[in-house]
Amino acid sequence: MSKPLTRILIADDHQALRQGVRTFLETQDRWQIVAEASDGHDALKAARDTQPDIAILDYSLPLMNGLELTRALKQEFPRIEILIYTMHDREDLLVEVLRAGARGYVLKSDSGQHLQSAVEALSLRKPYFSAAISETLLDHYVRSSVAGSNVATLTPREREIVQLIAEGKINKQIAHLLDISVKTVETHRAAAMHKLKLGTTAELVRYAVRNNIVEP
Repeated sequence: MSKPLTRILIADDHQALRQGVRTFLETQDRWQIVAEASDGHDALKAARDTQPDIAILDYSLPLMNGLELTRALKQEFPRIEILIYTMHDREDLLVEVLRAGARGYVLKSDSGQHLQSAVEALSLRKPYFSAAISETLLDHYVRSSVAGSNVATLTPREREIVQLIAEGKINKQIAHLLDISVKTVETHRAAAMHKLKLGTTAELVRYAVRNNIVEP
């Protein structure tokens, strides 16, 4: 009896890259691409619709970045395996996504063999990190843990709203996207700014960029 296909979701805001990853992975008949998404919200909806075994996520997704999406996916689907496939190799970012539940991390600058090996490992429920990422992790743990970022003090909803504000969305648009009231948006926004000791939207945007919540 043949093994069941490994079901895969790909989330990246660049269509050409999504198509490239899809074409590369579909050469393996044991893997099935069940959904693609160009932003974090659509990726979460697609996961709910298709129940993938593995989600391949870019970090810099609009509306909900790869870190927040990893948290959301692991909360709803504890057995899903998350592979971060991105250009970012910053140590603090890497540590955050691993804490959120990702068990694979490959750079887009790595060879295609690393991507294939990562999917193979995760399909067997084993972690996978490319050589450059393994070295970064080793350096991090040799030096012991670094001081935590203020971003950890925000709730998931506050982080989500900070990202949307930094992407230029106004309160009414955020309320529509998250299906909450404008007053609730205002409450979370005020709470986030109070925790971070920020006084203006411009400061909030700069904070989001510095802490990799959005790209500059």
